[in-house]
Amino acid sequence: IMELIKKVKEDIIYLGYLSDAELGKLYNLATAFAYPSIYEGFGLPPLEAMACGCPVITSNIASLPEVCSDSVYYVNPYEIDDIADGIYKIITNEELKKGLVQKGLERAKFFSWEKSAMEHLRVFEEVCNS
Repeated sequence: IMELIKKVKEDIIYLGYLSDAELGKLYNLATAFAYPSIYEGFGLPPLEAMACGCPVITSNIASLPEVCSDSVYYVNPYEIDDIADGIYKIITNEELKKGLVQKGLERAKFFSWEKSAMEHLRVFEEVCNS
């Protein structure tokens, strides 16, 4: 990967820390969000991108399939050609892209701080009342 980075480093912009607002703007402007993570405890960045209407390419391993369901394009994170193919398909197939955006927006609705708080409250009440 380092050799690939050396070949294209003039095309890569390192932004450093971004506020939530800045990150949201980038998701909104992005053609796609590639997230080929090898390990994830949960996978918040793909959900953030989906909530902003950005199609997601992500790993078919760890927690990501459970979190993202059928709302993303899955790739093998160990296969650079598979990742590149996923990005290419999103860029060139407008129907696929639109479908993933719509599914992503719907999937992101399942995850909110309010919903999480309500679920925790329900569990606490259940435990306290038993």
